[in-house]
Amino acid sequence: MFGAAINPVNAYKSVGIETSVQSASPHRLIVLLFEGAAQAIVDARAGMAAKDIARKGLSISKAIDIILNGLRASLNREEGGELAENLYALYDYMARRLLHANMHNDAAALEEVQKLLGEIHEAWLAIANKVEPQAATANASRP
Repeated sequence: MFGAAINPVNAYKSVGIETSVQSASPHRLIVLLFEGAAQAIVDARAGMAAKDIARKGLSISKAIDIILNGLRASLNREEGGELAENLYALYDYMARRLLHANMHNDAAALEEVQKLLGEIHEAWLAIANKVEPQAATANASRP
């Protein structure tokens, strides 16, 4: 009567994610990107194992999109110096490995990218206590 039926669980998740994104610091947004890419790879592995080509392809495409248009695009290559350049190249490598995994059903390539993302994610989480207090102080001093 009022349109398509909405799955309440999915609606709740969507609102929860939107709320998290709207209230997140820049550091937290990057954490969310890492988590989204990791989940997409988990889904791709499940799709690959189940021989579900559509699920595998969509999940790998999502992971590539997050890595290239989220993580890589967020790099400031002018101010980030060598670290930003190295991450830029690594994100590009990850995207190519994911494409390879999709084309060749290569679970090892998915695992490799998942491990690389995990290592960078851990490092990003480790600097949270240095970045978050600075962001909170800066936000508190704004009128």
